[in-house]
Amino acid sequence: MKIALIGYGKMGKTIDQMAQAAGHEVVLRIDVGNHADLNAEKLSEADVAIEFTRPESAFNNIVTCLENGVPVVSGTTGWLDRLEEAKQLVEKYQGGLFYASNYSIGVNIFFAVNKYLAKLMKRYSQYEVEMEEIHHTQKLDAPSGTAITLAEGILGELVHKKTWINKESGQPEELPIISRRIDKVPGTHTIRYDSPVDNISITHTAHSREGFARGALAAAEWMVGKQGFYGMEDMLY
Repeated sequence: MKIALIGYGKMGKTIDQMAQAAGHEVVLRIDVGNHADLNAEKLSEADVAIEFTRPESAFNNIVTCLENGVPVVSGTTGWLDRLEEAKQLVEKYQGGLFYASNYSIGVNIFFAVNKYLAKLMKRYSQYEVEMEEIHHTQKLDAPSGTAITLAEGILGELVHKKTWINKESGQPEELPIISRRIDKVPGTHTIRYDSPVDNISITHTAHSREGFARGALAAAEWMVGKQGFYGMEDMLY
């Protein structure tokens, strides 16, 4: 498999190492200093692109890949206000886009556990729910895309919760998400249900970027030759 890596920060470099160890070839590496190389000529060498950049550049990077017939796996968060537009472009160009807020297999199991717990808890109004997410200080968006996915899972089950809010809240219809940024923390997400007599909490803690990189590489392998819009549920279940 020939890969174009769009974004060559810590995640891109980790994916590069794992891809080569698996016998794949990285034919293009795009960083801030050579973004002009993200063009038709260079992309023509790639079977698939893996995009981990910044919220303000992700959409345009995805469009460039779609225009040039290269399926793209994106893990950039913070740009989802344009996701529907991206899906329309997938259809227009008959291209392929795989998006996930988190590529870790463990996190995606955690998503399922979170939904199931919320389904159980909707019968017990004495429990109040909140979320905390902790990431490294270079994490630009808050709350994280993973936290938003978890919040959507809860809101889909707890009908009395109408929206999430990125701060403490005293409003019963709001789901508070507390974001903390601490140096060298890959990612920790905790959901807590508190009542006057006890509390229930579930936590996922990432120890390194390897789990995210491994999942993104698996998604890239899965996407080669595919058209349409996909997510982790399509690949895993």
